[in-house]
Amino acid sequence: MSALARLRPDNFTLALLATVLLASLLPARGIAAQWLDSGTDIAIAVLFFLHGARLPRQAIVAGLLHWRLHLLILACTFVLYPLLGVLARPLASAALTPELALGLLFLCALPSTVQSSIAFTSMAGGNVAAAVCSASLSSLLGVFLTPWLMTLLAGSSGAMADPLSAIAKIMLLLLAPFVAGHLLRPWIGARVDALKPLLRYTDQGTILLVVYAAFGAAVLEGLWRTTPLPALLLTAAACALLLAIAMPLVWLIARRSGFARADQIAVLFCGTKKSLATGVPIAKVLFAGGPLGAIVLPVMLYHQLQLMVCAVVATRMGKTTTSA
Repeated sequence: MSALARLRPDNFTLALLATVLLASLLPARGIAAQWLDSGTDIAIAVLFFLHGARLPRQAIVAGLLHWRLHLLILACTFVLYPLLGVLARPLASAALTPELALGLLFLCALPSTVQSSIAFTSMAGGNVAAAVCSASLSSLLGVFLTPWLMTLLAGSSGAMADPLSAIAKIMLLLLAPFVAGHLLRPWIGARVDALKPLLRYTDQGTILLVVYAAFGAAVLEGLWRTTPLPALLLTAAACALLLAIAMPLVWLIARRSGFARADQIAVLFCGTKKSLATGVPIAKVLFAGGPLGAIVLPVMLYHQLQLMVCAVVATRMGKTTTSA
């Protein structure tokens, strides 16, 4: 029963589904859509400012001392997953709509999550300090690497914005606030850390706002008319298959690399997670004017699958670690 309870959608997932339903029934139009677009940009900038203010300086120092582990995690995130995406592309193109196939490729190019990677590493008895550093570094590098990877993998297809222009806007929207927040950490860090439970809703609220804007625009362009139900089900199956292949493969690579078990656990949970919080803002810039709603659908599906599966795996690994 406890395992089944962990497979239930969490409150955020339910809120995400409600947001998609609201955007499908009541999408923003006209001047309201323009104000919403500007509001999402401001919310994203605030979100990454707070992420920068939360990152401890000692986590950066620790990362420099454990560079082999972090290189392996980054390789899993930005090399292994894109390779899997390329291998799956012919099948995805044949079975899915072009927008969903592009979204699956975009999913493979995304950085790791931060909060959930750390949480699952801790639950499983892994190296939490390494997870903090690797997940934060992955999120930061994703600002540069995700647009570059999508340019390499998808080229000019899929309604992508100009890559150089997109990277510049992503740096302005995501990286600049992140750096500003981190530089101001000596003065505001204690207050931000004290508000960490409350700030979790800032992360979630920003994602919901961007998803509402993206899906509302997509619905007005005919998203549900051009995306058949079988394609949606096949997208969910593709995300499940991707996770089912990646997790054992990453675990095998981690074990063969000679790291201690605690480090192997960090590699598993940081190297197989994909960030919805970073992915949606990047998609908003990278696919400006394109079918954003359909492109972020695979990211949303994979996000829920990774939370459910990793919760069960982390719990079982934590019991094994404790008994050992």
